[in-house]
Amino acid sequence: MTRPVGRPPKKPFVQYHSFRYQAASWSIDRRVVAKIEWHAGELFPRVGFIVTNLRWKSSNVVKFYNKRGTAEQWIKEGKYALNWTRLSCHDFNDNQVRLQLFALAYNLGNFLRRLALPKRVREWSLRTLRVKLIKIGAKVVKHARYVTFQMAEVLVSRRLFEEILERIHRLKPVSNGYG
Repeated sequence: MTRPVGRPPKKPFVQYHSFRYQAASWSIDRRVVAKIEWHAGELFPRVGFIVTNLRWKSSNVVKFYNKRGTAEQWIKEGKYALNWTRLSCHDFNDNQVRLQLFALAYNLGNFLRRLALPKRVREWSLRTLRVKLIKIGAKVVKHARYVTFQMAEVLVSRRLFEEILERIHRLKPVSNGYG
């Protein structure tokens, strides 16, 4: 493969190639899809290989595996942020309920991240959200007419917390059609 001629574009120049290959430990040859990206200002291309048995067009194979990799990252995030693989109950039904609660917590965390967080902290992982926003110690102070939470500003500043509450308040409730 040769480097593209002419002035390099601002976007990477991407090529896909497919070929058959057999490693010494394999009993048969397999299809290998290569993705080659030429980036402006880089001397050598970035090359990635996927060994597959899919018979699709090479670019579609790469897209499929990229989506699969993204899903694997979401699973890993839930696993480490929420410990959802910790199903230590003796009864199957108890573990089933526990896993559903983990999935609900994961979805609520993503809801918070996507709709309620300001842009500067929207990329926080669920683990960071849990530690900095949810597992915060607070002192509950009860007065005659109101209750306040006194929270430490160690992890999240007052201004950031106010921004999050304002964004949550602006979310419009969804009408269920019953009134």
